[in-house]
Amino acid sequence: MKAAFQHMLFGLLCLNSVNLQAVEKITIHLDFIPDIEAGKTTFSVCARCHLPEAWGNTDGTYPQLAGQHVNVLMKQLLDIRNGTRQSALMYPFVQERTIGGYQQLSNVVAYISTLPMNPAHARGPWPPGTREYRQGEKAYKQFCASCHGDNGQGNNELVYPRLQGQHFRYMSKQLDRIKSGQRTVHPAMQAVVQELDLEQLEHAANYASYFAVPEEDMAASRTWRNPDFQ
Repeated sequence: MKAAFQHMLFGLLCLNSVNLQAVEKITIHLDFIPDIEAGKTTFSVCARCHLPEAWGNTDGTYPQLAGQHVNVLMKQLLDIRNGTRQSALMYPFVQERTIGGYQQLSNVVAYISTLPMNPAHARGPWPPGTREYRQGEKAYKQFCASCHGDNGQGNNELVYPRLQGQHFRYMSKQLDRIKSGQRTVHPAMQAVVQELDLEQLEHAANYASYFAVPEEDMAASRTWRNPDFQ
């Protein structure tokens, strides 16, 4: 990967006076040119849970990471590192003393984004043609497509996750966590989740799970194994 990609890091600026403390957000833009080979080495830490193929698992504990946008992956790692996103499983593994600094994070997310996706990810229980599928389609198109795309392709520049190929149970669990306040997300996403009831969210996740993954992004078969870890 030749081109550099950009990540935004956030901090706080505290300005003290005798009677007033002003706190303002600082946005720092840093550019990195990722090293794919180095990212492969770093990914060995991640592969213990996410699997060498980065396909996660069907019960929703671990998401499919393969093929995800680099800026989306980076944001999640930084959010977990700084405590914005709570994940007891991930927290120890994203710390600088474990995985490295920003360059190492850039390397590993770039490597993950190049991995072919699972051609047989776990879809929801309601296939096309069912009432629940149609209800999910309606909810998705009305509330989700403007950010995640008509086909779940997401947007790297705007840091909207790619939903294509994501396991149904993972999406469903994350929507439940957002709905209950256990996970903090962008205010627009939070507003949408709060507006929909649990059944609508479940149906929307089911609909998204049936998005077709472009053939060029998929592994040759479900038995494909990452040759970098054989």
